[in-house]
Amino acid sequence: MKKEESANDGARLTPGRQPGQFAVSHTDGAARVGQLHTAHGSIETPIFMPVGTAGSVKAIAPDDLRAIGAQIILGNTYHLYLRPGDELIAEQGGLHRFTAWNRPILTDSGGFQVFSLSGLRTIREDGVEFRSHLDGSKHLFTPEKVVSIQRNLSSDIMMALDECVPYGTSYDDTAASVALTTRWALRSRKAHPGGSGDNLLFAITQGGVFPDLRTASVAQLAEHDFDGFAVGGLSVGEPKPLMYSLLAHTAPLLPPAKPRYLMGVGTPLDIVIGISLGIDMFDCVLPTRNARNGTLYTSLGKINIKRREFAEDTGPLDPACRCYTCRTFSRAYLRHLFHAGEILSFRLNSLHNLTYYLDLMHAAREAVKERRFALFKGAVESLYAEAEYL
Repeated sequence: MKKEESANDGARLTPGRQPGQFAVSHTDGAARVGQLHTAHGSIETPIFMPVGTAGSVKAIAPDDLRAIGAQIILGNTYHLYLRPGDELIAEQGGLHRFTAWNRPILTDSGGFQVFSLSGLRTIREDGVEFRSHLDGSKHLFTPEKVVSIQRNLSSDIMMALDECVPYGTSYDDTAASVALTTRWALRSRKAHPGGSGDNLLFAITQGGVFPDLRTASVAQLAEHDFDGFAVGGLSVGEPKPLMYSLLAHTAPLLPPAKPRYLMGVGTPLDIVIGISLGIDMFDCVLPTRNARNGTLYTSLGKINIKRREFAEDTGPLDPACRCYTCRTFSRAYLRHLFHAGEILSFRLNSLHNLTYYLDLMHAAREAVKERRFALFKGAVESLYAEAEYL
């Protein structure tokens, strides 16, 4: 177990490094280890970012995150803009001070949330008009406004506004969406020129299920000076083999000198396959959402703690895990908490799943450094490959 750090520990930016600098130190095939420098500290990649949509990783406090070794968390522009409001957060000193989290924060553009609203939004050239899911009030997200909101949040890594199309969208409509996403990205870059302050700006590539449009999206964005590049629009309903095929096509096209971010994906196997293809950054709600539903990731594979077989099990959830949950409680107790509806169930399960994900990333980095990543990937596949397609 890593030594817990004080909530007052300052950000650790490597001396002599400026926000936005990224360097790859080790490779094994396409998999790579690197370091990205931000205003609130340096991040070793590949990395998983716990999702704190509304300024909080559900059921987990900042000191929990520090104790388990989280390097960076994710917040969401759409949700924080609507509640409590980006201007209020700015008045409170920014999202880091507001949430008592002094390490890096990435904020999504809100594009995916607007995509998921479907019936509540209208996409047009200047931006996205939508109605709040909270009270029905009308709002307009333009690329410039989304940058402004994220600067109010004092985000270390901002995402440009994009359009995410659902699985099944036609070729022509996807092509039009790619062109719109490119125009929005360039407007975002103009609203936040390179080198202006500590807020890095990443562009999001799109292209749906069409490899040539994925190629075009990368080509249109890569010639501009963004601080990093993301792959968006995957895991939105397409079959898993198709997702992997599209990622294998797209990842090698991304600029090698910049960090590469796969958005909203996914399972342990998704992440390890992403690393094998050269992806550096990942986020997903899966570890905390599944924790609240009783699904836990372990060195033995997935466990459903709700099952009757654990009712009298005195053993730890995962004997190979360093987390507080596994060092302290039995499977029987965790099952009892879940069935009793105790809030502690959410915290203990989430602590474990996030620790598992963060330790998986640490193990992946070590495997790349020691040039044994293929063996590591094979071990993860043996645990999860069958479950991926269920």
